[in-house]
Amino acid sequence: MSSWRRSAAYRIAFIYSAAFALAVLALGAAVYFAADAAFRHQQDAALSDETAELVGDFRNEGMGELVETIDARERGAAIAAFGYAVFDADGRRVAGRLDIARPPDGYREVMVRRGGERDPARALTTALDSRTTLTVAVDSEGLERIDATILMLFGGGFVAIVAIGIAGSFALGAYLRRRLASFTVTAHQIVGGELDQRMPVGVRNDEFDALARSLNAMLDRIALLVERLRQVSGDLAHDMRTPLSRLRAGLERALDGPPDLTVQRQALKQAIRQSDAMLALFAGILRIAEVERGDIARGFVAVDLADVVADLCDSYAPAIRDGGRTLTCTAIPGPAEVMGNRELLAQAIVNLLDNAQTHTPRGTAITLALTLDAARVMVRVADDGPGVAAADRARIVERFVRLEASRHTPGHGLGLNLVDAIVAAHRGTLDIEDNAPGLAITMTFTAVTA
Repeated sequence: MSSWRRSAAYRIAFIYSAAFALAVLALGAAVYFAADAAFRHQQDAALSDETAELVGDFRNEGMGELVETIDARERGAAIAAFGYAVFDADGRRVAGRLDIARPPDGYREVMVRRGGERDPARALTTALDSRTTLTVAVDSEGLERIDATILMLFGGGFVAIVAIGIAGSFALGAYLRRRLASFTVTAHQIVGGELDQRMPVGVRNDEFDALARSLNAMLDRIALLVERLRQVSGDLAHDMRTPLSRLRAGLERALDGPPDLTVQRQALKQAIRQSDAMLALFAGILRIAEVERGDIARGFVAVDLADVVADLCDSYAPAIRDGGRTLTCTAIPGPAEVMGNRELLAQAIVNLLDNAQTHTPRGTAITLALTLDAARVMVRVADDGPGVAAADRARIVERFVRLEASRHTPGHGLGLNLVDAIVAAHRGTLDIEDNAPGLAITMTFTAVTA
């Protein structure tokens, strides 16, 4: 019993039902008072018309005609609708059968004696002359019966609405608790270590299903980040183990060997080179983490990729040529602006050029192309080298992944992973395709439209 009292689902349902019941109550009260006022206005209008007619008879024909008219009406069918009384200056009733004391002038609520009983009535008293007044009354019992009927109907309807509201509140509260309970159960399973569990998504496509899909997308993202963290931890430990072992072994040899200053200096230089390599590894990891953090997008400005590509072609073509390869650049003549960070975009292109140069033999032709297609800007780096097997193309952008053919080349497998992170930070896409022969990698960004 106490559980549903503490439930927010039931509380929301009951608050809604109470608000609806109060609205119905306010509407019913407004209808009751409006109907009562309309009926009383009709009563007053009928009294006014009847009184005006009798006053006209008095002023035209005199008291005798008025008394005859009242007698005739009281003997006829009108007796059921109106009662009449004429009072003299002393307040005595001198005509009419209406058994009341003389009321004050104007409209009044009065009690009429009929056969020993007192019934409510509405009366209008008008002065005929300085000594005589006329009172015309109409029975209010019918109006009170109408009011009672309206109250009875409304009261019954209100009780039914409240009963239905309470039943609906329990049903709605139970439904909300059932839907939320499925989320709670799944959340407890995830907290308990079942990280593959996901929130249930129904077929109605309602707000709960939209929430479940959003939570599942968040859980998938968290699972991906956790998996990447696990992979980074394992790969980093694996990649650091060998250079640290070599560093320690070299220092031990220098210490255990003969006290030769030249040998010791060479060991220290080798240790510095290995330390620099490890520092470069950590710098690459930190750079990728900085890009993946997401807040870097706040500083994005319009960057002309045509200008970036032209600068890189001029600066990298000699180095690639000295390495025994060729670099051919093709770019559109006009600007190709995207929203981004110039340094990061240049870094991504440089990494693709370095990757093409590092993993291809001498004599390879490398191309760097910039194209503008509708609202997209595409940067493509391709080569005619040995390429990458189709099964491995999705893996080469993962952190620390190095294919078997690249095991003996310098590096830590972070270059393409940084490119992928930069493209994702710029809300672009990275496509890796077969160049037949060779490999082609295309970065696609949304162009800045004028």
